[in-house]
Amino acid sequence: MCSLEQFKIDLKALTEEVTSLDYELDNSYFAALSDAEIKGGSLHVSGSIRKAVGFFELLFDINGTVRIPCDRCLDDMDQPIETNLRLVAKLVSRDLIGEGSRTPTEDDVVMVEESDGVLDIAWFIYESIALAVPIQHVHQPGDCNDAMMRVLNEHSAARSSDADANQDTDPRWDILKKLNV
Repeated sequence: MCSLEQFKIDLKALTEEVTSLDYELDNSYFAALSDAEIKGGSLHVSGSIRKAVGFFELLFDINGTVRIPCDRCLDDMDQPIETNLRLVAKLVSRDLIGEGSRTPTEDDVVMVEESDGVLDIAWFIYESIALAVPIQHVHQPGDCNDAMMRVLNEHSAARSSDADANQDTDPRWDILKKLNV
């Protein structure tokens, strides 16, 4: 089981220098996240944290593959993922977090309680990966499960032939068809 503790960053302990981070994500990472829709994969995450005056800028490059079900045959397939993530974190007092007093320019800023100073990036990385998965994900032509494709084709053909056979025509069209003869 993957420990998500490695994804907790103590922002108060960072120095003025750029801090580099590297993570290898595997099936255990996805299993450790509750409510994760992606169940497996192999990805490399490289990132950096830059401490600036009043905020922290986190940049991550994420590359690899995830295992997701094919929309057509439901067998698992590998989906290549290549994405970037940028986070801006700001240490604020507990009062500001509770009130939700953000200015319009701070909508994309992650507020971290100053007394704690720890930012958990595990879910941010997962969300970035999930957003990089295409809406429709299917195997390359010919790679889908043959048995499932036969069943799908049978049901698709049966459905369309049933619709044609059971479709009653409007009597007004029948009259017009006679005029065409």
